[in-house]
Amino acid sequence: MEFFFEQLINGLAVGGIYALIALGYTMVYGVMRLINFAHGDLFTIGSYLGMTILATWAVAEYLGPFAGILLLITMVMFLVGIIGVILERVAYRPVRQADRLSAVVSALGASIFFSNLVMLIWGPRFRVYPDDILPRITLNILGLDVPLLRILVLLTSLSLMGILYFFVQKTKTGTAIRAVAIDHGASRLMGINVNRIISLVFLIGPALGGAAGVMIGLYYGQVNFTMGWSYGLKAFIAAVLGGIGNIPGAMLGGLLLGVIEALGAAFISTAWKDGIAFIVLILILIFRPTGLLGERVADKV
Repeated sequence: MEFFFEQLINGLAVGGIYALIALGYTMVYGVMRLINFAHGDLFTIGSYLGMTILATWAVAEYLGPFAGILLLITMVMFLVGIIGVILERVAYRPVRQADRLSAVVSALGASIFFSNLVMLIWGPRFRVYPDDILPRITLNILGLDVPLLRILVLLTSLSLMGILYFFVQKTKTGTAIRAVAIDHGASRLMGINVNRIISLVFLIGPALGGAAGVMIGLYYGQVNFTMGWSYGLKAFIAAVLGGIGNIPGAMLGGLLLGVIEALGAAFISTAWKDGIAFIVLILILIFRPTGLLGERVADKV
């Protein structure tokens, strides 16, 4: 049982990261009916920016580990969010009125561009995060010694997801986002600036992906320029699992996928870790193609 609960905590921590990336997919899809294939690469940029800021400015050394990491995540979220806004303005807005194939090709082109840009700037080799940021502390939870880093990753992911859910459901701007998700034309008639709302979505989604990139770097200790494809694909599976376009569904799907992967790797085989994610995708498409919580949260409001 101790081994089971240890893997459960590992799965929840990784699942929280999947959920953050999946929220970026689901927000863009909910508003634009577009799968942003470049989202995984924005996540990768976030991980590299976090590594660069840590190595260059040593924020954790000057502010302490916890305040330093909080500032680091905030800075990376801002920078990656700005990149997301520029991406929408340059790659997606010009083809918004065209057929969907044009938008898909544009998204794939942006993904290839960002992936190669990361390789050219930081190189093709694995890069290592500083390993002395957080003290090696373990917390005793129900008799288990759980590393502090896993708890912080999980709590940070849940906090960001909770803030996003509150923002979308309880604020005036969040109401505008949900209205645009239902109908662009009707939203314009109601006085909503659709272009501004879409830019905001491309600010928030990539910002969450950037935060996830920093947490992946802290969690595993190393990053590489190709990881956006694998993590982006798993986050997309998480979004489909919960219900694409559904914010609570993306949260639930990410956490479930992380737990299923961790338990499958522990009790079946680590070689099946990635295969399990695709098995989950196939099963959900066969038995519940709209996801566990349905496809669109906007239609239910």
